[in-house]
Amino acid sequence: MLVVITVSLIVVQEMCARLGSVTGMGFTDLVREHFGVRWTSSVVVALLIANFGTAFSEFVGIGAAAELLGIPRLAAIPVGAALLWMLVVFGSYKIVERTFLVMSLAFLSYPVAALLTHPAWGSIGHGLIVPEVPRSFGGAQVVMALIGTTITPYMQLYLQSSVAEKAVRREDYVYVQADVVAGSLFGNFVSLAIIVATAAALYAAGTRDVQTASDAARALEPVAGAFAKTLFAVGLLGACLLAAPVLALTSAYSVTEALGLEKGVSQDFRRAPVFMGLFTGMIVLAAGFALLPGIPFTSTLLLIQIVDGLALPIVLFSLLRLTNDRELMGDRANTRAFNVIGIATVAIVVALSVVLVALTIAQPFSG
Repeated sequence: MLVVITVSLIVVQEMCARLGSVTGMGFTDLVREHFGVRWTSSVVVALLIANFGTAFSEFVGIGAAAELLGIPRLAAIPVGAALLWMLVVFGSYKIVERTFLVMSLAFLSYPVAALLTHPAWGSIGHGLIVPEVPRSFGGAQVVMALIGTTITPYMQLYLQSSVAEKAVRREDYVYVQADVVAGSLFGNFVSLAIIVATAAALYAAGTRDVQTASDAARALEPVAGAFAKTLFAVGLLGACLLAAPVLALTSAYSVTEALGLEKGVSQDFRRAPVFMGLFTGMIVLAAGFALLPGIPFTSTLLLIQIVDGLALPIVLFSLLRLTNDRELMGDRANTRAFNVIGIATVAIVVALSVVLVALTIAQPFSG
């Protein structure tokens, strides 16, 4: 299933990058301009729900990583939230985001761990070539979560805005395409390594479920030994610190673009009060909810990624309509191959959504 999702990811990201390159505009700006207020409201609401949930999960991750490093999460989450807010508002986040990126590179140890755990390569190859259709409620949840975390809505919009701001020339767009393909392949290669290493290491130890961050860290023991928890914690902390402010900024951009209001991290509260207020509110609320006691690590992440998957069709439907608009895109509108893969992706996610909703409703009556 991961191979199929990777192909969809490449196609979706290329469409977002091409849309940003051709128009030089943000996603919700284009939606408002072409589809009107009602559809724009639906898109913005879906994005806010998905982005808030994902931002919340990032702060849960910050707390889990801090606890593995011996720091209480009740201290780490507020400090992390305040640090990220100050870095963005006072304009120095771009400098330190490279540090967070380097920290997240700790996850590159997973491919080594996957090799050292000696997994069943034949079964892995069969699973990659022959996708399995989920036959249970749990299986459908995992597939939807995998789609939601891979083709996550906020990342597509962030990519489009990034390309639009760079004003990429037509003759240079081939480099953007290469970056999209290489990034998608590399990211999902690391995801595959994490799946393989975790499954092989925990299965050998007799563990069938990953319930805590400590459980997930055990997959790195073949590489790091006694330092497995520390290595995993550093990688998780870096990844979460990197993503949390991006989610809050994407939400602020989406709403202000839809309303035609002043936006941008170079602005202040006086010149862009709605933008800065939304960014601040998202950080405060997400961190505040993450402080609630008894939040389960794995099930929370699974639920949030399912929500991302459920919100995805609204974004993809808008994206397909925009990239097929020849008045907007000219000769760079979608090809038939892109439309087939894009429509198939939407159809699969919608079908999974219907199945999940139906099974959720039916569960209380199944006993």
